[in-house]
Amino acid sequence: MDTRLLDILVCPICKGPLEHDKKALELICRADRLAYPIRDGIPIMWADQARTLQDAVE
Repeated sequence: MDTRLLDILVCPICKGPLEHDKKALELICRADRLAYPIRDGIPIMWADQARTLQDAVE
């Protein structure tokens, strides 16, 4: 993922910052406890495509 793109992307729900999980290919919103997938280098920023984070994941 392009780091410049990561600098401007925010969570579509809360507008908070996102963390890039390179291993899982996801963008993580800690505030909403959601993980947005990255497919073929493109972040999928739709709430219905996000995965809910479990307590053990952090």
